[in-house]
Amino acid sequence: MSYDTQNFERDVIQQSYKIPVVVDFWAEWCAPCRMLGPVLEHLAERYKGEWNLVKLNTEQYPKIAAEYGIQGIPAVKLFVDGKVAGEFTGAMPEEMIIQWLAKVMPSKYYGQIKHAQELLTEGQTRRAQKVLKKVLDVEPENQQAMILLASTYLFSDHQQALKIIQPIREGSEFTDMAEAIRTIGRLFELREQPSALPEHRVKTQYLEAIAQLHAQDIESALENFIDVLQQSRQYDNDGARKACVAIFKFLGDMHEITQKYRRAFSSALYV
Repeated sequence: MSYDTQNFERDVIQQSYKIPVVVDFWAEWCAPCRMLGPVLEHLAERYKGEWNLVKLNTEQYPKIAAEYGIQGIPAVKLFVDGKVAGEFTGAMPEEMIIQWLAKVMPSKYYGQIKHAQELLTEGQTRRAQKVLKKVLDVEPENQQAMILLASTYLFSDHQQALKIIQPIREGSEFTDMAEAIRTIGRLFELREQPSALPEHRVKTQYLEAIAQLHAQDIESALENFIDVLQQSRQYDNDGARKACVAIFKFLGDMHEITQKYRRAFSSALYV
């Protein structure tokens, strides 16, 4: 079976939106390439249906090799949704490649998770929850599904959200998002138990910011948190700063609200 490509855009980039694609960058003159190639081909047959293998001769396609920064071969890259999701350089034994694949390959339920993300974008929260729960029923350790599902509950049932992400610990690629959810969940607990907060001139405004966040009036919440940050950085153990960081992380760096308030937040840190 030939794994060579004559159309990188079609066979790798476009295909990777449907199924993960492992690309072997190689050349005829490269001895380690000749060792690695059959191993990858064997694994491609073994894991057929889970990912595709494409071999690209760097001598025939130097521009593509240059575009992806290929400096030494063999070089192997995993493409998911048109982007490089993992890579290694040099020949490796089969067992090490299997370990690498286990680490970088998305869940076999990746398609369902992607569908859930699309449903959330469309505002179909309950349908997304059903999809995510089914994923976690069969793959309970799937932390991406945990994060997505927890985010759907955060503003309606923060205790449920916190319970869902409980297994996520330091070292996970989802640690930062889990911490953001935990920070926001703690703020919602303070909303229910305001007496847990110390008395201070900023307390009322801090609670107002929490209430606005809970009502998903994010911009008003950020404005109040930033104002509290300017007045009393140490209140609630640096609570206003942590709240802003959590909100930005929850929304994402490219969200318009994050970009709108990031500069004001940064300025407030140095007042």
